[in-house]
Amino acid sequence: MKNIKKTIGFGVLLFAFTSAAFSQVTATSNASATIVGPIGISRTQHMNFGNVAVDATGGTVILAPAGTRSATGGVTLPATTGTVTAATFDVTGADGYTYAITLPSTDLTISSGLNNMIVNTFTSTPDATGTLTGGSEVLSVGATLTVAGGQAPGTYTSATPFDVTVNYN
Repeated sequence: MKNIKKTIGFGVLLFAFTSAAFSQVTATSNASATIVGPIGISRTQHMNFGNVAVDATGGTVILAPAGTRSATGGVTLPATTGTVTAATFDVTGADGYTYAITLPSTDLTISSGLNNMIVNTFTSTPDATGTLTGGSEVLSVGATLTVAGGQAPGTYTSATPFDVTVNYN
């Protein structure tokens, strides 16, 4: 009986060490990182609503990112358009990467002497997200110009520029 107890005790002890030896395994891994060039943006063209005429009721000029415009209310767009351009920007960075576009969310005031108009409701092409094909893309920005009834004639410009921000997604 004593030998059986010793044999069983030895077997249990052997099983315990064997079980522990088979319950642990190890694997290895390397670490790496790829640094991509920073995203960049540079303006290539300023926004210009062109020549605008207005009656006593006022209205708006909507400048699309494609550079086309339309008028509402008492605003008309003369046949002599003047310079009409959406703002354009070159966005550069890592090929194939996408980026988020942030447009102004506050009104921009443009002035001629003491007279003011408001530019707001900025839109862009691409809309909210762009893709850098070949490492670049053109970003076009339009907006809405609010013209008061009987707005004074003059060349209106902004005292400060508006910001367009891009970030990698």
